Amino acid sequence: MLSFLVAALLLPQSDSLDRFMAPGVSRELAEWRAAQVRNVAYDLRLDVTARDTARGRVVVSFERVGSGDVILDFRGPRLGALSANGQPVAGVVANGAHVRVPSAALRPGANTLAMEFAARIAPSGASIIRFHDSSDGADYLYTLLVPADANQLFPCFDQPDLKARVTFALRTPAGWSALANGAEMGSMNAVLGGAEDTVAATVEHRFAETKPISTYLIAFAAGPWARLAAPAGTRPMTLYVRASRAKEVEADSLFARNAEALDWLERYFDRPFPFDKFDFLLAPAFPFGGMEHPGAVFYNEDRFVFRERPTMVQRIGRAATIYHEVAHQWFGDLVTMRWFDDLWLKEGFATYMAAKVQDAIAPGSEAWKSFYLRNKPLAYGVDATRGTTPVWQELANLDQAKSNYGPIVYNKAPSVLKQLNYLVGEDAFRGGVRTLLRERAYANATWHDLLDAVGRAAGRSLEPWGAQFILRRGMPVVEPRLELRAGAVASLTLAQRPAQPALSGPGPWPMRVEVLLGYGSDAPPVRIPVEITGETTAVRRAAGLRAPSVVFANAGDYGYALTLLDPRSVRWLEANIGTVGDAFLRAMLWGSLWDQVRDARLEPARYVALAVRELPRERDEQIAASTLGRLTRATGAYLSRAQRDSALPAVEAMLRAGAADSARPYGLRKLHFDALVQVASSPLALRYLDSLLDSAGAPGAPPPPLGEPLRAPSRWAIVTALLERGAPGADRRLEEETRRDTTSDGTRRAFIAGAARPSADVKRAYFERYLRDSTLNEDWATASLGAFNSPLQQTLTLPYLVPALDTLPWIQRNRRIFFLGSWLGAFLDGHSSAEALARVERFLATHPELPRDLREKILQNANELERTVRIRRAFAGAGRE
Repeated sequence: MLSFLVAALLLPQSDSLDRFMAPGVSRELAEWRAAQVRNVAYDLRLDVTARDTARGRVVVSFERVGSGDVILDFRGPRLGALSANGQPVAGVVANGAHVRVPSAALRPGANTLAMEFAARIAPSGASIIRFHDSSDGADYLYTLLVPADANQLFPCFDQPDLKARVTFALRTPAGWSALANGAEMGSMNAVLGGAEDTVAATVEHRFAETKPISTYLIAFAAGPWARLAAPAGTRPMTLYVRASRAKEVEADSLFARNAEALDWLERYFDRPFPFDKFDFLLAPAFPFGGMEHPGAVFYNEDRFVFRERPTMVQRIGRAATIYHEVAHQWFGDLVTMRWFDDLWLKEGFATYMAAKVQDAIAPGSEAWKSFYLRNKPLAYGVDATRGTTPVWQELANLDQAKSNYGPIVYNKAPSVLKQLNYLVGEDAFRGGVRTLLRERAYANATWHDLLDAVGRAAGRSLEPWGAQFILRRGMPVVEPRLELRAGAVASLTLAQRPAQPALSGPGPWPMRVEVLLGYGSDAPPVRIPVEITGETTAVRRAAGLRAPSVVFANAGDYGYALTLLDPRSVRWLEANIGTVGDAFLRAMLWGSLWDQVRDARLEPARYVALAVRELPRERDEQIAASTLGRLTRATGAYLSRAQRDSALPAVEAMLRAGAADSARPYGLRKLHFDALVQVASSPLALRYLDSLLDSAGAPGAPPPPLGEPLRAPSRWAIVTALLERGAPGADRRLEEETRRDTTSDGTRRAFIAGAARPSADVKRAYFERYLRDSTLNEDWATASLGAFNSPLQQTLTLPYLVPALDTLPWIQRNRRIFFLGSWLGAFLDGHSSAEALARVERFLATHPELPRDLREKILQNANELERTVRIRRAFAGAGRE
């Protein structure tokens, strides 16, 4: 066996290929290799019957175009002997990052390389994740290889533009089922001993060869999964879920959502589903919302199987995830970005197409309101920072690809696609997308290819548009300037400026928007299409119109810009926002008022008072959810301690009344209850929450606030809040709930709750576990970061702020794609003091060697802390905490 601790051979330093053997997969290596190798196939066999290690064998087939050595990628713990075209190979170099096969062992044209190897199986940090179900003692396995972890599983060409056909054989314990990209072709038992009546010990599952797919999309799952088939007469598909949760699954609904998305997208793209089968898995402790592996889509179990009655917001989120992953089957799987600098090309498209699916199949669902609320605030929140990046993010090595994931790719990109669609029109947009899918099927594309295809359909070049929205960092801020004379509009102009001039450079972003002049209930609004072409754009059609009550420069949410309000509009909305009947417009106006707060133009106490007044009248569940989220942020972070103490009684009373109001739908009541758990701090409110943990109907127990007994997630939220706030009896409540909820989710939530304890010893123990405990599931760690970093415990957590920044390179190497952002967001958002901000700034100043991508991530996440300090100084007095 070859160990990766010591290379089998070392090449001379003068060898020109040495640079390709460095850690990661460099773009230079990928480009060189793509010119050397084509027509790749993997025949992959894995044995996962051992607990911690998978043993495997892979035969890599490829056509060799060049004449030099061939370099594969592999980071697994062991590599066995390698043979080329059936013959043992001498002179192989394996250094823990790559495997270099000398040219002497290869021939022109078709070649095969056969290797044995081992891969880790672990709760986190491995290519194969093991989840232990404490409910029934069963273990479940699944892979997670994005963006470049396939080479942690097996030796391969781990880059997205070397697509391959994959054949899988998987040996599992008897009684397990298995799922992979290809259809299962059959299974064969292996027995212990030779007697005919010996019980089968293992089973080998064999799967059909796939269409060409990228390595990061290769997937399998194995375990005692329950398998549920789609109803007869519908599109064939199979749902895999833990046996202990199978009865909780709304299977018919999940089958229907996946099927309707597949049907509609086939028509929109004018192309049938591009793979041989569609199955999906509900993966426990899954660190993403979903993953689009062709033939084996993985969804996050926790977001798909609800332990208490879900709200409409939760159901919309679940449907959006389904539509997103199904859209990926065409954008991402059929046509894949050539390199991860174009990550947006698949993620942005999947999110945008998900909204189109929702709008088409459920016209009354107000899909574009949901799209705005789910995307624009997140996108603007990052794009206005000093750490923002372009949509196209330069990437030298795939070991840095995790940094490319975030709101720019997932939330800004679909937003600018909406602007592109509005700019060229639906026919040209759809025609261009169809052309791209036809011309690049089972291959790769770049953003230039997309804009070329849409531009051809539209009869115009879109390269100038791409230079502004794909290559340029940052975003515009658009602010209306209104002049009135004798009760009429004398002039209305739209002033545009970069949110970060030093990053974005001079010049406007060209945009097509819709300007709205609102008149309350007196008259219908006037909507004026406007092409923004300069730093100041006159809205000439507005001149002479009656003076409006409110001016909004992005009605319909077609533009991509932070849209501020003029003072006249702010005053009117403070008094009348609840009278705006158009829910989509009302949602956007609430967002603009919040932007005024975050820009330190509107006092947060005024926003809190407005929310307290209007929320009892708000009947839109999505608007209520976003407004409640902002209310809790303003109350907990933007107000000084004295202001918070003054506002808290009214906030708590409003939330408690909203949760108890039987005239409201369950979803609205649940949102108010959840917000109450977040903000309750007074002794009265904490005693009320504590009392809800007693059985309904017990002597002295209050009636359930939601009209039904509280179930596990809500009960755990109360326990966590009581611990965080040091409420009397909180530790006893934790012990009681742990005994009460013996499920795997209960064990997870007990761990989360424990992180909230206001104890220096507890904080130290958790921080050490985050970094040193290889058995700690990443989902558990992520979920507990907010409790650890409670804003009420800043004195306890401040000592961990700089160590949390120090460990970013380790996190980037050892954790999944979204963990780094969650880590930074939790540690930075948990603070509101000038001292915390000063520590972050000192860290950046004293670490000039910090990689650019990590520096940008810190700046992105520190922006909220910067704003918090600025807001508190502006409205609470400098130095007052």
